[in-house]
Amino acid sequence: MTDLQKRALLKLAALSTVAAAALAGCGKKEEAPAPAAAPAAAAAPAKAEPLKIAFAYVGPVGDGGWTYAHDNGRKAVEKEFGDKVVTSFVEKVPESADAERVIRDMAGQGNKLIFGTTFGYMEPMLKVAADLKDVKFEHATGYKTAANMRTYDSRTYEGAYMAGVIAGKMSKTGTLGVVGSVPIPEVVRNINSFTLGAQSVNPKVKTKVVWVNEWFNPPKETEAATALINGGADVLFQNTDSSAVLQTAEKMGKRAFGWDSDMTAYGPKAHLGSAVINWGPYYVKAVGEALDGKWTGATSAWWGVKEGAIDMVSIAADVPDETKKRVDEVRAGLKDGSFSIWKGPIMDNTGKELLGKDVVADDKFLGGLKTYVKGVEGKVPGG
Repeated sequence: MTDLQKRALLKLAALSTVAAAALAGCGKKEEAPAPAAAPAAAAAPAKAEPLKIAFAYVGPVGDGGWTYAHDNGRKAVEKEFGDKVVTSFVEKVPESADAERVIRDMAGQGNKLIFGTTFGYMEPMLKVAADLKDVKFEHATGYKTAANMRTYDSRTYEGAYMAGVIAGKMSKTGTLGVVGSVPIPEVVRNINSFTLGAQSVNPKVKTKVVWVNEWFNPPKETEAATALINGGADVLFQNTDSSAVLQTAEKMGKRAFGWDSDMTAYGPKAHLGSAVINWGPYYVKAVGEALDGKWTGATSAWWGVKEGAIDMVSIAADVPDETKKRVDEVRAGLKDGSFSIWKGPIMDNTGKELLGKDVVADDKFLGGLKTYVKGVEGKVPGG
């Protein structure tokens, strides 16, 4: 091999060594460590189940009066609390053993707050409440309570008094008529308050009463209203749940009032005004307490004009301005406590003193009324 060939081979070997080194330098680079996996998102807290609430109604929701007013209160709850609550109702639940069955069924369907909206549900609700301690019960117009049951009521007699002020002025015969439902103190109190209101503007007024012994029975209410008109009454008042009394007055050319709800549409010519109940404020309060864990049993609430639960609305255009002004004064006085409907001297219709001069009745007295005031004819059945 010549020197030239040797140098060529050495050069080739050197070039191979450099190339190998270069290739080694251009090898795979070390990869950056993978970023740490993001921590798993915390599980969202489970959404609270809505509070299930049931209402037992004594009449149909379309009665235009008592039950209609309660159902408006139920709707106020739905509007206030949205998907935090689920409400339901059963209408036309009789004041009998059926009431207990319906109330137990409501609890069995998961309702944890149950409202019973008539006096006759008191004993059935007490019985169910004793068995179902985890359910809250609210009873309208009653007086018995338990650890998981309380009562609520509206001072309907305040609306009755305001109606009386109008009736006393608008009556031409001086004879008023009342269709009574069930002769319990609540109803007697309303009849008396209506009469006291009328006597405040016409001391000579007298009141006739016909009892139907039911809360909702339009045919009987119609018969009673007709009898009162035939007996000389030209302005009618009621403590029943339908619009039959107002409709009868409309047909017979007399005047009357709506009760529990605004009944203007049922007898626009006869309608003098409506004494209405707004159950919404109480129902919203009670449900709010249940949702917040602040609901307590064994208590009673009695709300009126002061709490926005009672009012006289849609007073007829032909009622004199001075009478409307007097109604406004009464409303304002009831709201701020400066006026008392039941302030002596007040006599019963036998001449016996019920309240002495300047004595103001307390709730115990009002809750136990079993006799008529002066000016109301007859006797309270069973009184």
